[in-house]
Amino acid sequence: MNSAARIAVTAGEPAGIGPDIVLELANHDWPVELVVFGSRSVLEARANQLHNVQLRDYRPEQNPEPSKAGQLTISDINYPAPVVAGKLNQDNAVAVVDSLRRACEGCLSGEFAGMVTAPVQKSIINDAGIAFSGHTEFLAELCGDELPVMMLASESLRVALVTTHLPLRAVPDAITAERLQNITRTVSRDLENRFGINNPAIAVLGLNPHAGEDGHLGHEETEVIIPALNELRSEGLNITGPLPADTAFTQQSLKGFDGVIAMFHDQGLPVVKHAGFGEVVNITLGLPIVRTSVDHGTALDLAGSGRANPRSLLEATRVAISMAGGATE
Repeated sequence: MNSAARIAVTAGEPAGIGPDIVLELANHDWPVELVVFGSRSVLEARANQLHNVQLRDYRPEQNPEPSKAGQLTISDINYPAPVVAGKLNQDNAVAVVDSLRRACEGCLSGEFAGMVTAPVQKSIINDAGIAFSGHTEFLAELCGDELPVMMLASESLRVALVTTHLPLRAVPDAITAERLQNITRTVSRDLENRFGINNPAIAVLGLNPHAGEDGHLGHEETEVIIPALNELRSEGLNITGPLPADTAFTQQSLKGFDGVIAMFHDQGLPVVKHAGFGEVVNITLGLPIVRTSVDHGTALDLAGSGRANPRSLLEATRVAISMAGGATE
């Protein structure tokens, strides 16, 4: 990717902190043009409260120019209902989802080199009658039912998930040998291709306490996970496991690993968020596009207050540019 490229940034739930942290992007120079998918009027209102930012209309027919501090390029999103900071309105949910669709389609067409997403409020999208379990699954469907992999990364730790937004009682049935193998292959391939890590070393966790303790604490390891990992090793993948989750995240155990694969959402993500909350980046692997996001929610109580922390969005933007092949310094 050269400097004449664009990265799409979706502003997320307009009543949350998305517009606030997106405006913080204008405090920095960027080597590409950032195009924010959000309401110009909402951003102007928040900018009057929080910042002095020049908002420019997005003109796709013009050549992209690197974004400079003090400016933001806006692809205007029309929200049908008034936006009040901190107060959700389900009438705006369709527009929020449409902004994601437009940014994703732009990535697929080559208009954008990647996309960065500010947080959305899944509950209000579902209340509006839209089936939406998360960015990861929604974008995968738009990309043609690819198998997406959610990975959260801090400066010192990368954790990918075999299952994402499922109730706990549904997790064991969702962990099949095929799914585990496909996700592990995706993680290994993308760590190499997207992050430049040669022959990445990956730790795979077990599902049950003590990784099943040889079948005494569950049979998922002996019947599914171990045979699947053995087959992957025969393919040449550099993997270790299944490891007990309660000891796998110690500093000594993590030495030498480029990433960890956890079996379910709350097995892996609390650890990586503890390691660097506010600076962790949510990365979707396994898609034909680059997509990164923040590690937090909409924080409705902070919207419009000037107290929202933008660090995760800033880091997500840097990572997206890097993954797309651009320099961030």
